[in-house]
Amino acid sequence: MVRSETITRPDVLRFAPPFKGEPGPDSAQFWADYNSSKLGLGLNLAAPGGREVGLALAEWADVVIEAFTPGVMARFGLAYEDLVAVHPDLIMLSTCMNGQDGPRATFAGYGTVMAPMSGFSNLTGWPDRAPSTPYGAYTDFVCQRICATALIAAIDHHRRTGEGQHLDVAQYEGALQFLAPWLLDVELNGRLAERDGNRSPWAAPHGVFRCLDGAWPEGGGEGVRERWVAIAAETEGQWDALRAAIRMPELDDPRFASLAARKANEDELETIVAAFTATRTREEVVALLQPDVVAAPVNDPYDLLEDPQLLHRGYLVELEHTVMGPVRYQGPEATLSATPMTLSKAAPALGEDTRHVLGELLGYSESEIDELVAAGTVEVFAP
Repeated sequence: MVRSETITRPDVLRFAPPFKGEPGPDSAQFWADYNSSKLGLGLNLAAPGGREVGLALAEWADVVIEAFTPGVMARFGLAYEDLVAVHPDLIMLSTCMNGQDGPRATFAGYGTVMAPMSGFSNLTGWPDRAPSTPYGAYTDFVCQRICATALIAAIDHHRRTGEGQHLDVAQYEGALQFLAPWLLDVELNGRLAERDGNRSPWAAPHGVFRCLDGAWPEGGGEGVRERWVAIAAETEGQWDALRAAIRMPELDDPRFASLAARKANEDELETIVAAFTATRTREEVVALLQPDVVAAPVNDPYDLLEDPQLLHRGYLVELEHTVMGPVRYQGPEATLSATPMTLSKAAPALGEDTRHVLGELLGYSESEIDELVAAGTVEVFAP
């Protein structure tokens, strides 16, 4: 996979922490973690000759993915119609906030704006507080799974028919797929869901409860290291197992005899469970409840980096980055028996693979590459 970008308009994540060493476009691990196993091409599409390199790249590629505001690719002379002129069976995916057409096609913003617009913020938080929002550019994260699924379908279609196509994935529409139950509840029953903290209509208790504070690892954080555990009892069997495990006679009260009763007295129920967890470590609570009760530690990043399950499955992979040196990356999210996936390289520094891409993949000569570098059309990483 080749990622094309330019230092004149760098990806904003290249300047987002955390950094390893001095802050800069090639030391941002946030960006790097999302871009492992890619070749980095420094290409300024707006510079003289940029369009021609873009067309050569599209002619070589099986799939082109772009996330510009609608109309930008056309202004570069690289709209879908331009690309299929040189590669008739090309698959192209365009993804943006509202899609390629419509009254808000050019709406400016990021996933941090789209999450509230899609309805997530209205459902996130506590009923007595203002709307909150999921972490980060939420729709940027979840909608890429829809992009991947759409691409798999298009590639399958191409293999069977030889036909390419242009895919238009709007984050707005994709995000709503994750709110289907709430949309249907309004449509069918006229019932509007509201913010309810960590609670669930189908489980009680259902929340996070504080345990005894823990110690930071050597060189870790400052102040108190809070430790929490998530607990949920959805079935009567899980509820009975919870009562048997923590052995608090208060839970035998008729107020908690059914899910409906527990929901009606949820404040009192949570107070009792919180009193139990407050006297024990997080590990003690999880060991006591699992596997009969749904319970899990609320991990912080230190926990995740040393999690025995992740380490056992080899999910965190150390790679050697050109600037940052050895850094651990998140690995493949699925283990395939017949076609195992591996990370082939660390994320590229900006322009790190320009000469390789142009020369080995696109067939440019060294002198042609030098001319493009001199013209500012392409950029080459210089340590």
